Amino acid sequence: MHRTGHWLGLDVHDAGEYRSRGEWRRLEPGMTLTVEPGCYIRPADDVPQKFWNIGVRIEDDEVVTPTGCEVLTSTAAKSVRISRPSSPW
Repeated sequence: MHRTGHWLGLDVHDAGEYRSRGEWRRLEPGMTLTVEPGCYIRPADDVPQKFWNIGVRIEDDEVVTPTGCEVLTSTAAKSVRISRPSSPW
């Protein structure tokens, strides 16, 4: 299963615990993490086969501030436009 994000640090997927003594860790200023929701399409009778087993995630990198967070990747592309070349026929 994929989580909604992970810590960022010296390594892209920095190791670290999400819990401390059984309790969820509170976010503190200076902590850096990703927020990456995903959509995964599983095979199903009502899904065209060409879409089976496709997964898409959009990752934002964020740093916790004293008043909230700063999105470090706010200017990164968040969508893809697919254009098809016009047919010569």
